[in-house]
Amino acid sequence: MTNHISRRSLIKGAAGAAAGAAALSVSKRSTAFAAPAVIQETGSQVKVLFWSAFGGKNGEVEQEVIKRFNESQQDVVVEYQFQGTYEETAQKVIAALQARQAPDIAVLSEANWFRFYANQYLAAMDEFIAAEELDTTDYVESFLTEGQRQGKQWWMSFARSTPLFYYNKQMWQAAGLEDRGPKTYTEFAEWGPKLVKRDGSNVSQWGFLHAPAVDYLSWPFQGTIWAFGGAYSDEDFTVRITEPNAIKAAEWLRSTVTGGWSAPSQDRTTDFENGVTASIMQSTGQIGRITTNTAGKFEFGTAFLPSEMNPGCPTGGAGLGILSTSPTEKQQAAFKYIAFATSPEITTFWSQNTGYMPVRKSAGESPEMQAFYETNPNFRTAVEQLATTKPQDPARRFIPAGDRIIGDGLEQITVNQAEVQPTLEKVKTDLEEAAEPILEQLKAVEG
Repeated sequence: MTNHISRRSLIKGAAGAAAGAAALSVSKRSTAFAAPAVIQETGSQVKVLFWSAFGGKNGEVEQEVIKRFNESQQDVVVEYQFQGTYEETAQKVIAALQARQAPDIAVLSEANWFRFYANQYLAAMDEFIAAEELDTTDYVESFLTEGQRQGKQWWMSFARSTPLFYYNKQMWQAAGLEDRGPKTYTEFAEWGPKLVKRDGSNVSQWGFLHAPAVDYLSWPFQGTIWAFGGAYSDEDFTVRITEPNAIKAAEWLRSTVTGGWSAPSQDRTTDFENGVTASIMQSTGQIGRITTNTAGKFEFGTAFLPSEMNPGCPTGGAGLGILSTSPTEKQQAAFKYIAFATSPEITTFWSQNTGYMPVRKSAGESPEMQAFYETNPNFRTAVEQLATTKPQDPARRFIPAGDRIIGDGLEQITVNQAEVQPTLEKVKTDLEEAAEPILEQLKAVEG
């Protein structure tokens, strides 16, 4: 209960930040994008403050992208600052907005950009897109439209991903399983016990490990609930997580733990790399890291998420948002970086080095990417799975703290084997309460 109260206070903080936004005057004038106006007037460079949520290997790759951008032209300098996880970055941006010390551009996940839009803290990119003559038809349509509201572009896809099924081929072979992922959740439940190694009560190898709530447990489970024919919510925010098919999905989740072949983990990716588990569900964006960290230890495969009644896989990852509190010149300069970072060439570089999917069609279809997929088939899986994906339900994607409300409930099931029905009833109540502020904000913004 205490955690939920804390989240509500964050929601109220975001709503309070919206009130502050009304007092901030943001110019909407259009300027030819040969160079930002301040450059035309003074000949000086525009410095753009960029807050990122990518650490580790992906952070190193992103800093290389920024280095290449800064070296590619003389007009704009991007200053990079790492701020932590997606959620930590979002909360720091909220605090910085309230203090009127916000960055000009920020990495915002698919589950948190919407709160900034609803609070009128994002700048529309349409004038900048037109000025840059950016070919938006070359962007993967589902990724592009996911950042649109009211016919305008508010968020541009950059590091887009889906959850994938990762499995240890050596452990699969030892268990006598085919070299593929499970086709259905029913089949996975049959395979799971064969992958466990235990000595009495001591388990040295699990069949599968679940993410904690803080590491987006509700994201891969979005695919699970769809596979069973359920949903978190409708597009109008009607919460459906307690309906029969959603309950079936959560009962399957509980059975993996009570059946003794799966367990919760605080760091399932490291556990997978160290041979603690035979399989996990994790982002495509972790392929690069896992490939590096398992080299010489074992070979792993990637597969689509299992199906059941339906296929089920959500899109995910992050994009780039320009803060409306920045001067127009800095907004224009920030978009110049976005155009560079999502160009076919950089998309190819980013995808090959991280595992995130190409956001440009021409990049994904290029000879360079096709050759890369031939020698790195694990990277191809996400692109092939893309045809079965769709954006997540608004309950997780648009409700502030929706991810954690759902994830905390699911964690009660995986950690404490809590009974499903009352647990999801509590989740439903919390989601409906948390949705009230965002629905009021949307009414004010969109009518």
